[in-house]
Amino acid sequence: MTAQPVRLLLDVDTGIDDAVALLYLLGVPDVHIEGITCTAGNVSAQQVAANTLALLELAGVSGIEVATGREIPLDIPLVTTEETHGDQGLGYAVLPPARQAVSSRTGVDLWVEAARANPGEITGLVTGPLTNLALAIRQEPNLPHLLKGLVIMGGSFNYQGNTTPVAEWNTHVDPHAAREVYAAYEGVPAEKLPIICALETTERIECRPEHVERLSAAAGVQSELLSTDDADGLRSTSTNPVIAFLSDALHFYMEFHRLYNQGYIAHLHDLFAAMVATGEARYTAREAHVDVETESALTFAQTVGDFAGFRKLPPNALVVSGNHPDEVFELMIERIATLARKVPGTSGVPGQG
Repeated sequence: MTAQPVRLLLDVDTGIDDAVALLYLLGVPDVHIEGITCTAGNVSAQQVAANTLALLELAGVSGIEVATGREIPLDIPLVTTEETHGDQGLGYAVLPPARQAVSSRTGVDLWVEAARANPGEITGLVTGPLTNLALAIRQEPNLPHLLKGLVIMGGSFNYQGNTTPVAEWNTHVDPHAAREVYAAYEGVPAEKLPIICALETTERIECRPEHVERLSAAAGVQSELLSTDDADGLRSTSTNPVIAFLSDALHFYMEFHRLYNQGYIAHLHDLFAAMVATGEARYTAREAHVDVETESALTFAQTVGDFAGFRKLPPNALVVSGNHPDEVFELMIERIATLARKVPGTSGVPGQG
């Protein structure tokens, strides 16, 4: 259980690992999602919104405002990654269109208005590019002080990138936005500094077939067995819609990682960041001044962490340096299984074979 109720405002680019993170959050007691804003990243912003609304409906959740943010990065063309997440961003999973409509508010307005109306009470969680947050800070420069806290999935520090040798995907999509956000946190009190969950710790969250099998068992349905021998595109036959969805999404994600010689696994970057935001994940972190390279062709979008104070600039972030993957998966299984048991299985649900 979280120590106290947590109010979260999410910014996502849903995506397979964003989807797992969202289902986890919906299963955590005492977590209230104030709203969800959508940015272009894994797929287009409009597709992100459609995916997010469909996931909320899959989980039987209504009443959470979902707003579409900016469609393109601040200063460079948009690049999406359907190769990694599938044509619609959810792997092999296919969900029907949600009945809930996208908000009439923009994602940027939602951030600003929610923070102004609830000073010091809302924690932000960004699992995609930082485009919307950068624009919200332009509109409300005091936003870093109005938020209770901020958790960011992004960057890599003294660690191989996953998009270029030095750059992580979310930062690479919009490095100018990331640079603006980190600059805005210079001089902010230590307790409000953003917590950065970067690749050196999120790539330790390796989802394997046995985790999916344990999750299905905990949800009280037949074992969901993902195998390296499965044909590409094989769909789940689970009678539980949540388990079927996760199986179809993660099957695709594991195939992608295998294609790039990382094993039959799925890195659930955003799941760990979500657990940091709820307070359920144990971790260690180091203060640093963080900046982002936006000029060099060789090191474009690299996150540069000054941990030793060489630049004589105040810390503007806490960079996670250690975590506990086994505990993350125990929590994932417990929380999502609880959610899955509340969603009745029906015949002919999307994702069944």
